[in-house]
Amino acid sequence: MPESLANLEQLRDDLRSQMLQLGDFRSGSITAVSGRCGKPNCRCHRPGQPAHGPNFRLTRKVNGTTVTETFTSAVALRKAQREVEAYHRFRELSRQLLEVNELICRARPVQESLTPEEKKRPKRSTRKSATK
Repeated sequence: MPESLANLEQLRDDLRSQMLQLGDFRSGSITAVSGRCGKPNCRCHRPGQPAHGPNFRLTRKVNGTTVTETFTSAVALRKAQREVEAYHRFRELSRQLLEVNELICRARPVQESLTPEEKKRPKRSTRKSATK
């Protein structure tokens, strides 16, 4: 059963309110990277020894280019994780807002009427076109 226009508008207002509560956010994904260093005598090159890491990185696209940010501390990593989670929430709320707005557009009655000028049909020209 389709929802009433008033309920849809209230839902849209609720979604907008949730968006305003988000705070800081940024796009990207955080990954853990482990690897071997370039020092041949390092323990990471010995058989059975673990590689260095994990090192956490935020990767995102900026103007079509992949940008990677490495975190210097666990506090910076937690901050970035909160910001990325908020961004994912923003995307979900945006999707829901668009969906509700489309329902509102379909549910809202047409209230416009044509002006007298728009109602007039254009008259056909009585002039004959010049033929060559």
